[in-house]
Amino acid sequence: MAVDEVQFLNILKGKRVKLSLKTSSYFGVIQRINLNKTLVLADDEDEDEQGYFNFVVVDEFHEKFGSAVMQIKKQHVISVGADGVEVFKNGRLCWLQIATKHKVYLFDILLLGARAFKNGLSMILESKRILKVIHDCRAIAGCLIAQFGVTLTNVFDTQVADVMCFYSKTGGLLPNRVSTLQEVVSLHLKVPSSQLLSLQMKSQLTKEEWEMWYERPCPIPLLKVMALSAIHLQPLRLVLLDTLMMDYVALVDSYLNSGVYEPDELQHVTMESVLELPRELRQLEEMYRERQEWAANHYPVTEQGLLDRYNPRTQSPSQTSAVENVQESPLQVDPLLSKSPTSPPRANKVLSVDVCASPGSADQPPVPADSSDLGKQMSVNSPLSPGAGSMEHRDLKGLSRGASLIVTFSWDGPAQLEE
Repeated sequence: MAVDEVQFLNILKGKRVKLSLKTSSYFGVIQRINLNKTLVLADDEDEDEQGYFNFVVVDEFHEKFGSAVMQIKKQHVISVGADGVEVFKNGRLCWLQIATKHKVYLFDILLLGARAFKNGLSMILESKRILKVIHDCRAIAGCLIAQFGVTLTNVFDTQVADVMCFYSKTGGLLPNRVSTLQEVVSLHLKVPSSQLLSLQMKSQLTKEEWEMWYERPCPIPLLKVMALSAIHLQPLRLVLLDTLMMDYVALVDSYLNSGVYEPDELQHVTMESVLELPRELRQLEEMYRERQEWAANHYPVTEQGLLDRYNPRTQSPSQTSAVENVQESPLQVDPLLSKSPTSPPRANKVLSVDVCASPGSADQPPVPADSSDLGKQMSVNSPLSPGAGSMEHRDLKGLSRGASLIVTFSWDGPAQLEE
C-alpha cells in the first residue's frame, strides 16, 4: 500500500462500519487493517441494537414467569418456536419462544424444566382459543408430547401454507421440497436475505455446534436469533392468508360483476338456473390449466413428478416483464412486527469472507395468482472495492461468541464507509 493509503486506513481504526458484500452485510468496529489487505472487525454491541428486539428471557419463576404467562394468556394469536439439541429426534428442548404482538418471551426450558409446563405453558399450548403460528410444527409437536406430555393444538403452520400457495400458483402442482423459515420470510414478507443471515446460519449448524444451546448464560447474539425466528411469524400468517384467499376474492368479485340479476335478465332466472354452476366459477378450471402450463415451462420436473421450485428455468425478458406487471397481494403487516432488523447479525469468531463470491442459486417463484418474482440474490455495493479472495473457513459456532471478522479486499482509493 502507498503511504497515503495507509494513513487513510489508520484513520478508520476504531470506527464502527458496515461492510456490504454481494451475499451479506456485517457491522463491527475496525480493529486492525493488515498489509496483506485483510480487515479485522471486532464484535460491537450497540445499545440501540441490543434494544431492537423487545424480548424477555424467562429463566426463573419468582418474578418473570408468572407475568409472562399472564400476558400470553390474554392473546388470541401467538408465535411459537423452539430450539434445542436434536429436537427432530425428540432430543432435549432447551428454549421455547412465544411471541405476542409486542414482545418475545424466551423461556429457558433447560433451567425451568417440566415445572414450566405444569404452571401455565401447557394450558397455552393446548388451548383451542389461542392460535399458535409455527413454521413446521412437526418437530415442536413431537418434542412437546414426548418430553412433557403436552399436546399442541390450534396451529397455523406457515410451511404448510406456503406449499398451499405454491400449489395454487401452479394450478395444482407440488414443489419438490418444503421451504425454510428464511425462504418463506424472504419470499412473502420481502425481507432482504442479508437481514436473515442468522436464520440461515442457524439452519446450517452441525451436530457438534448444536451443543451451544446448553451454554449458560446464553450469549446475546443467540438470544437475538431466537427472537428473530419468532417476530416474523404473525405478519407472515396475514400475508399467507391474503395469498391463499386471492382466488376466492377474485371469484366473489366475478359474482359481484355478474349480469344475472340485471333487470333485463331477471325474467330468465329460475330456481334451477340459480343452482347451476355459473360460468364465473367455471373459470377456476381454466385458470388452473393456464397455471399448470406456465409452471411446466417455468420449473424443471423431478423424477417424482414434483416441481424443482428453487431451481427455475431461465426466463426470457418478455416472460419476466409479463410476470412483474401482475398486481401483488397486499401485505397486511402489523407495524410493530413488520420492522426488519436494521443490521444483520454480527460476525463472530474468525471468519474469512470472499467479497467477490457470487450468491447461490435463488428461488424466484412468483407469488400466487402469477404475481411478481422475488429474487433472493441481493445486489449491494461494497464500501470497499472487492478483490480476489476465497472462502477459507466459516465457523458457525462463532454465532454465539464475540470475536472478529476477517475480510480480504483490495484498495483502489477513497471509499465511502457507513459509520
